[in-house]
Amino acid sequence: MIELVLDVNGAERSARVPPLRRLLDVLREEFGLTGTKEGCGEGECGACSVLLDGELVNACLVPACQAQGAKVVTVEGLARPDGTPSTLQRLFLERGAAQCGICTPGMLLAAQRFIDLGATPTDEAVREALAGNLCRCTGYSKIVEAVIEAAREARR
Repeated sequence: MIELVLDVNGAERSARVPPLRRLLDVLREEFGLTGTKEGCGEGECGACSVLLDGELVNACLVPACQAQGAKVVTVEGLARPDGTPSTLQRLFLERGAAQCGICTPGMLLAAQRFIDLGATPTDEAVREALAGNLCRCTGYSKIVEAVIEAAREARR
């Protein structure tokens, strides 16, 4: 067992866990952050995507010991401090970019990473940024529209 200490969504969190326990399980079971979803458990779908020290990762593939001392942002961490949705989250809602909700947290984190990088928000660029996140419900067009609009708003 290790004492895992992380900065999760801006707050220090700790838990005593087996070193090879998945970051996904620590977030969901130890910290109660159930927004991060398990889709495939093999790093193929992106549903469990989180930002780990600013990099987009599949939390189902990250052993807890590799996250020691890291800064982790989950979908819950995207909201404003007062709990209202971020611009990106609001646009996902307004544009109908969320369907069943399994892929949505990972899509939001991948989109936030894209926006944080300041990339030019074109259809092609957004699709490439979201390529590691699979969605079986939307057909992606509404997701791409929401991300492009959020990226443009962030650039203002």
